[in-house]
Amino acid sequence: MKRLIFAFTAILSMTVEAQNITDAVRYSTSDLNGTARYRAMSGAFGALGGDLSSIDVNPAGSAVFLNGIAGLSLNIENSDNEVRYMNGFSSNSNSNFDLGQAGAAFVFNSTNEENDWKKFSLAFNYSKTADFEDDFLAKGMNDRTFNNYFLGYAQGIPLDLLTPLANESVSDLYSYLGEEYGFGAQQAYLGYEAFLFEAEDPNDMTNTNYISAIEEEPGSFDFDQEYSYAATGLNGKFSFNFATQYQDFLYLGINLNSHFINYDRITSMDEINSNEENTISRIYFEDRLSTLGSGFSLQLGAITKLGSSLRAGIAYESPTWYTISEETTQYLKSYSELGNATVDPRIVNVYPDYKLQTAPKYTGSLAYLFGDQALISFDYSYKDYSVTKFKPKGDPDFSYQNDLMGTELQGASIFRLGGEYRIEGWSLRGGYRFEESPYANGNTIGDLEGYSVGLGYNFGNITLDVAYDSAEQDRNPQLYKTGLTNTANINRSTSNVVLSVNFKI
Repeated sequence: MKRLIFAFTAILSMTVEAQNITDAVRYSTSDLNGTARYRAMSGAFGALGGDLSSIDVNPAGSAVFLNGIAGLSLNIENSDNEVRYMNGFSSNSNSNFDLGQAGAAFVFNSTNEENDWKKFSLAFNYSKTADFEDDFLAKGMNDRTFNNYFLGYAQGIPLDLLTPLANESVSDLYSYLGEEYGFGAQQAYLGYEAFLFEAEDPNDMTNTNYISAIEEEPGSFDFDQEYSYAATGLNGKFSFNFATQYQDFLYLGINLNSHFINYDRITSMDEINSNEENTISRIYFEDRLSTLGSGFSLQLGAITKLGSSLRAGIAYESPTWYTISEETTQYLKSYSELGNATVDPRIVNVYPDYKLQTAPKYTGSLAYLFGDQALISFDYSYKDYSVTKFKPKGDPDFSYQNDLMGTELQGASIFRLGGEYRIEGWSLRGGYRFEESPYANGNTIGDLEGYSVGLGYNFGNITLDVAYDSAEQDRNPQLYKTGLTNTANINRSTSNVVLSVNFKI
């Protein structure tokens, strides 16, 4: 009776924990990254151009340069998390140093003064679009046991499927279940092998109902839980830019963007059971995820002069079409009066590559120049996260997630305001930004608000700029998608110091 047909349950299990909204939002959002001048003005450069990071907003920006330029930006980021979970509280800080931007632009002026096309520019720019470096600890007393995670996956799975054959190792069966039935069957097997539940009828190999080995008492706080999250990696973009100037009032540009994703995450749950009636006193579960991805997107933009002082810009960023691969490893250990049970399959689950299509982005910009002494700039961007899609759309798992994103995600607006004041060779800068939540409930990830300031000096052929920006956002991530569905309440604040140097070429 071994390996009964189990397709329907397998599909449900894979749907619950496979690629989901959290992944889609993570790879669809971007941080404020770029040159120190760009960040000091909170990225409000859509109608200005003339900065290597401005082409990330509007590709026409490179044609505003009067001369060729090359530069790079170094970034020190600090993040602070204040975490509330149940009756517990924790906080932590992290610092990270990296290369945030590097690029060059080459300007070619027309030698024919009567030519309406005055010049064209070629530019290349690398920018870190999102930083995944983050960790937090959620700890508190819960009246629900983490064992519900494994028990939830087990219900509906035949006992025959969770029982090893003669001479079949933990690794063999764990690997088989993953290949044939998916993620959910593996979670059920981990829990069964760690004696976290037992079959309602252990003598019936067709049994599909299971009883927890850990009793709960709703209304009392019996389970001391510590959930740990630690992630590293980034989302980066290489932009290949072409732009041109028509007469003295119009700039047009295009970007071909190559994207990459590198994301590694370790989560763990450590639960201590204070109920003396339970033989199992502790559960420790660890899950590791490694993600690599590559993608492509296209940007179009235009900047026009509306008189001597007013500038306007418009830009379109296509969806990014990603191909993503993932690998996971897992480890579970239970502690009881009868002895400890360690389930360490030592198997790397390599999942089939999948496609992710992010939402397009639209940006409109205005800037006013007060001669050569000062300027003020405003950008408005809109991105409808609800149209994000996993592909192929016909896949039942992806179809379910796509429908979910259509209802749980929303269109989000981004407002950016920046200003600059020049005193001889010095430049003083400041900015403000506000980004709406991509979630319709506004709670899973909240709105973001940030401020920035900066200072620069022009030495002639070299400019040196420094900026400081900070932002704050509330997040309420669900710890697990099934079983233990509690959320952690996180107030996350980030601050960055950026140093940029640019050379005329």
